[in-house]
Amino acid sequence: MAKLSSVNKNNRRKAMVKKYAAKWASLKAIAADESRPMDERFAARLKMAKLPRNSHPTRVRNRCALTGRARGNYRKFGLSRLMMRELASQGMIPGVTKSSW
Repeated sequence: MAKLSSVNKNNRRKAMVKKYAAKWASLKAIAADESRPMDERFAARLKMAKLPRNSHPTRVRNRCALTGRARGNYRKFGLSRLMMRELASQGMIPGVTKSSW
């Protein structure tokens, strides 16, 4: 089980990313548009730099939904490899079976 503070910090980051998503996208579009004047594009980049660091999507960490483990996660299920194996063995994940040959 991951530290609760780490899980909560990641949840705060997710909320902040969601809050600033529209503003981030509009500034990014202005900065990437080569038909606009250079000083306008530069001003957009400065505004992007003024946004909170945790508002950028790359700061969010994929974590297991059950344990909060940060490494070895399957995106499709939102679970770590350990929980994935345990739940699959118990037959709790539909469509996933243990292979045997």
